[in-house]
Formats: sequence, C-alpha cells, structure tokens
Amino acid sequence: MSSALNDDAIAHLNTIVKAYDVRGLVGSTLTADIVAALAAGFVDEVGAAGTEVVVGHDMRDSSPGFAAAFARGARARGATVVSIGLCSTDESYFASGSLNAPAAMFTASHNPAEYNGIKFSRAGAQGISMDTGLGAIRDRAAVYLAEGIPEVAVPGGSRDLDVLADYAAYLRRLVDLTGIRPIKIVVDAGNGMGGLTVPAVLGEAVGLAKLPIEIIPLFFELDGTFPNHEANPLDPANIVDLQKAVVLHGADLGLAFDGDADRCFVVDETGQAVNPSAVAAIVALREITRVRAAQPDGEIFVIHNLITSRIVEETIAAAGAIPVRTRVGHSLIKDEMRETGAIFGGEHSAHYYFRDFWGADNGMLAAMHVLAEYGHQDRPLSELSARFTPYALSGEINSTVEDVPAAYSRIVKAYTGKADFDEFDGLTVTGMTSTDEPFWWFSVRPSNTEPLLRLNVEAATPAVMARVRDEVLELIRG
Repeated sequence: MSSALNDDAIAHLNTIVKAYDVRGLVGSTLTADIVAALAAGFVDEVGAAGTEVVVGHDMRDSSPGFAAAFARGARARGATVVSIGLCSTDESYFASGSLNAPAAMFTASHNPAEYNGIKFSRAGAQGISMDTGLGAIRDRAAVYLAEGIPEVAVPGGSRDLDVLADYAAYLRRLVDLTGIRPIKIVVDAGNGMGGLTVPAVLGEAVGLAKLPIEIIPLFFELDGTFPNHEANPLDPANIVDLQKAVVLHGADLGLAFDGDADRCFVVDETGQAVNPSAVAAIVALREITRVRAAQPDGEIFVIHNLITSRIVEETIAAAGAIPVRTRVGHSLIKDEMRETGAIFGGEHSAHYYFRDFWGADNGMLAAMHVLAEYGHQDRPLSELSARFTPYALSGEINSTVEDVPAAYSRIVKAYTGKADFDEFDGLTVTGMTSTDEPFWWFSVRPSNTEPLLRLNVEAATPAVMARVRDEVLELIRG
C-alpha cells in the first residue's frame, strides 16, 4: 500500500477495534490488509507461533475472503491455521475450547450486510477485551500496516477441520432432549448461521438420533444480504414473522437466532416474546438443580449482569446458589465466569454463558434448556414463563446525549433523598425500601461506541415502571 493508504488504514484501526471485538464497513474501514495485520498482531499477542489458530466465518459475502487474509497474516507470524469454514460463533468457541487453541471468528453478528468483523478468543474460548489484549493487538497491527508483516523463519501451515458434528453431539450430551414430550417449534434463522446449526443440533443433518421435535424452518437459507429481515431479534420488528408463524402453525414455541447464532430469543405459543431475563432464570434454575444433585455440598455461583430482571437474582438465591452481579459486557462476564467458577451466566441481551462450555456464551444451549424445561411438563410456555416474569420492564431505551455528566447530574439531583445510587456500571438508581411505594430501579449507561445513554427500568407494577421511565427520559433528554 502507498503511504497515504497506510495512514488511512492505521486510522481505521482506532474506529473498528471496539471494546470486545472488531466491527467495520467492508472495503472501507475493514479491508483484507487490515485483517492480515490484525491476524499477525493476534498471533504475536497470544503467543501462537508454532501452534494452531482456529479460523471460522459466517455466511456474509466478504467473510471467506477475510478469513483467507487472516490466514495469510497468521501463517506469516508462525501459526498453523485450522480452518473450520462456515460456522456459528459458538461453534468457533467449541473449536477453541476442544482444541485448546486461540480462535478468530469472522462475523458482524446482527449488523447489516455491509459490515463485517472479528471475534477473538484466547485458547480455551477465553474472551479478549480492549483491556486484556485487544488494544495490544490493534497497536501491533498498526505497526505491521506501517512497516509490513515480516515472515518468521518457520511460517505456519494450514489444515481444514469440520467440527459441526462434534459440536452438535457435545451439546446433545449437555442437555438431554430424548425424553421430552413431542413438541412443534418454529425457528427463524434470519438467513444466518442458525440455518446450519439448528438442523445439526436439533435435527438429523449430521447423523444424530431423531428428537421428538418437529421444526418449522423460517429463512434457513444462508444469505449474508439478509433478504427477509435483519438478523437482530432484539429489535421487535425482526421477530414479527416468527410470531405470526408460531400462531399460524399452532406451534408450542418459537426460536429466533441472530446472524452468527450465538444469541437466541424465545416466543411463546401465543406469539408473545419471552423476556431474556425469564430465560436466564429458567436456565439458571435448571443448572443449579443439576449441579446440586451431583455435589450436594459446596457453594454454587451464578452470574447475572446488573440490568437483568430482579427475578434472576431472586431465582438464584431461592435455589440455594450465590448470585454474582456483574457489569454489562461479553468479555467481562467470561472473565467473571472463570474467576468465580460460576456454572452459568445470563445477560439481558440474550447472551447465556455456561461453565461446561468453557465459560463461553451459547444461544443454542440456552434454547435446548428451554426446550427441555418445557418438554418435561404439561403447561403452555406462556404459563411457564409467567412464573419468571413477575415484574414490569421497560426494555432498553436509547437516547442521543452529547453531555453525559450533565444528564447524570440532573438524575442525581432529581432523585436525591428518594433513592439509593450505585455507580458500579453507569448509574443505577433504586427506590428506597423505606417508602411504601412498590419497588423500582433504573440503570443509565453510556454506549461504548456512540453518544447514547441506555436506559433500563424495572418496577413491581406497569404503572410505576411507566412513571419512572417517563420521568427519567425527560431528565436524560434535558
């Protein structure tokens, strides 16, 4: 590249390397040369010269080319590339964990087609954040973009490996679905990687035994242009097709996966979305029960981030385990899983983490737990999930805010004497328990990448939630 192009590429690094991964616009802020430099920096940072690095990719048109560019940079610095080809992000974690090798997954998750990115893992599917290596990878890549990537004396090789069958069999061992009652489910893969993994794990695509599950597929064709809707089930507009199909087919429930299939959202038989906090509570209770049966004594830790519903913490404690409250963030929770030995972790955003999956998140595994819990009892999912949805939640509301400290000051001034304050992650404000008012709390957190404040509100009743939500939005927006 010319000097000017080098300078542009180096400048792009500072915009595309985020807190927990890499995301950029294909062909402009994210190019093959930038990817190769990031690969070289990654191999150096994790000490992978002379060992193996796993590389997988999703179905976006740009992903195979980026994976090839990554392999070029990684081999130049001495790593042998294990190419697992098309895969979900949690499938790449499986490869990283089972091979005990660092990994790079090419995906932009739920972002539109013009984006792509990289999710890095250390060996054993350990996360990498800006503070635990991602910043160093970026800085090393900047040097390689400026000076070129020097090839080591013994460059790495390459090999191909198909892990889909082993991945599916491993999940089947973690959650036994053979004894559940026959159920009918609609699955919306959003043209993402769930179209590959769902038939393997829940069906017979890789030769596993037939389960008592009838699958009605929506948008299983792998297509990185997302012709039907964005593969982002967190946006209610993107689960409308699933909701309609569940009702139309008289299905027991519906599942929606995001683009790289590491997150799963659930819809009940009436077409209503099941809150991810309810899913977290259901899975937490199942995992606590399972582990307690195997080890009657000893402490059991379960993680939840600070903006999951209060029911998650209450469910964990009522089951005799210890709830651990964490900040929001993928790599942060992975680190906390490892440090505490937690058996499970749940986030409001439908990321679910499992000790028996190397502490990594796995939407498919969470879905299997929901199917198992549902299939071993005779109530509809709407009744089952209602038990874990006793409170009113606002969902996440984003507001554009240029002066975050000023917004915080307005909130503190308005609620001083009426609430308790916590700055563990952003600002959490909890109504004082000494009052007769039903409980409420809200969290206000700045975005890592945009001038946004994110508001989440929960209260004992819908009326109190709506009142607090509207009060706080007025304060945030000035």
